[in-house]
This record gives sequence, structure tokens and C-alpha cells, in this order.
Amino acid sequence: MLVAPQLDEDGRPAQASVTSPQATDLFHQRWATYRTLLTCNYMEHRQVAEAVGRELEAWLAQRPDAAPAPDLVDLGCGDLALLPPLLRRLPLASYTGLDLTPVVLPLAREALGPVAYPTQWLEGDLLAWATGAGSGVGCVDILHSGFAIHHLSDGEKTLFLQGARQRIRTGGVFLWVDVFREPGESRSACVERYSDRVRQGWQRLDVGQRDSTLAHISSFDHPADRAEIRAAAQEAGWHWRWAWQGEHRAEAMAVLTPVP
Repeated sequence: MLVAPQLDEDGRPAQASVTSPQATDLFHQRWATYRTLLTCNYMEHRQVAEAVGRELEAWLAQRPDAAPAPDLVDLGCGDLALLPPLLRRLPLASYTGLDLTPVVLPLAREALGPVAYPTQWLEGDLLAWATGAGSGVGCVDILHSGFAIHHLSDGEKTLFLQGARQRIRTGGVFLWVDVFREPGESRSACVERYSDRVRQGWQRLDVGQRDSTLAHISSFDHPADRAEIRAAAQEAGWHWRWAWQGEHRAEAMAVLTPVP
């Protein structure tokens, strides 16, 4: 379920800036794939952006008038995709975009443009952020992550949920957009089901793009079991609510709030 070009030449999460001509070419190849997915709405990015907007605006409307403006951290921000219009109108105290691939951060900054609150753009790993390893960011009010956490193993997802629970303020909210398995569905069955969807429906990808996407899904995607991850979140101190479901039994958004 490739969403942004966050991989090195071996298909693993990128750890360094794109500097060599070969790496630059690889980045642009993957970027072209990503932009095709976005333009064609193969992963329902437009519906995701609308759902995120509805949830954040409803959350803001419920806050007391005297509440301070919220800080938002976007884990795996990529180039912000379709979120800039929403982010420009939110009354935030600050926005932090964090991504493992530093080359996308200037693209995100440009896409957002001038806003009324301070922003920062950090190269970093979302699990390291959650566990407090050198992120430079304290507790926040809003967490958002889109199509990134499924790259973690099941054990890492549990650690992420535990760590993130310690980094969100009372009354805060975490919007988790991702791909998920059906309850009881094996990873292999989910990967095969999603791969069939790519083969049959993502016709705007050329053969090379389709093959690289399928290879990525097979090797590096670990969608969480919906029932198991909800139980893990509750054990970590989160209340879980499904807020949006895609049409393909894969993409979905969960809204997590910290249990007092």
C-alpha cells in the first residue's frame, strides 16, 4: 500500500537524503507512482481528507472556548497530499511534520505555504517519536498519521500505541488513517487480496510501477488486524472508534482518544 516514496534502493525505509543520481532517479520513479495513486484516487485519498477534516473540526468545536490552541504532530507527513487546505484553516498553535524521507519535507512546506502558526519539519521515525527518542517535540493535542504505521510490525505497533499515549495531552485526539486487515484475516491473505486489487484496478500504473508496488506490498506492508489492534490500543489506554471505512475492506480511519 505504497503512499509516499519513503524507501531506499533495497525497498527499505529511507534513512538518508536523496543525493546520488541513481537515488534521485529512484525517488522520482516512486514519486511518479505516488502521484498517480493520488490523482486516480486508488486509495481514496480524497475521502480520507474529507473524513480527517470532519473529525478535526468536530473535535475543535467541542473544546472549551478558553482552551489554548492545539499543537498538531503529523507522523509520516509526506508531501501533505490533500491536507493543506484543511491545515491552513485550522486554528493551531503549531504544526510539526515528521517524515523518514527528508527530501519530501521541502515539498510539504511548499504545499502548505504561509500559515498563521509556527511550523517545523523533522526527519525522523514515527516509532522513535512515540517512544521519545530524540524527537525534540513534547506532548501534543492532535496526532495524525496517514498510511505509515502499517509498515511497523505488530509488536512495534503495540510499542507505538503505548508511547504515543504518553505523548498526548488530556482531551487530545489521534487520527490514524491506514490499511487494516479484516478480523481474523491472515497477513498473507490480506496482501494477496490487496495485490489482486492492484493488478485488476490500478490500470493507470505502467508495468514497472505495478511490479514495484506489488513487491513493496509483499515485502514490507503489515496491516493490523482490526480487532487485535483495537484491543492493543485499549490495553495501552486509548478509546477506539472507527470514523471512516473505505470501499475495499482495507483503508480506514480510527479516532483514538486517551482514556482519563
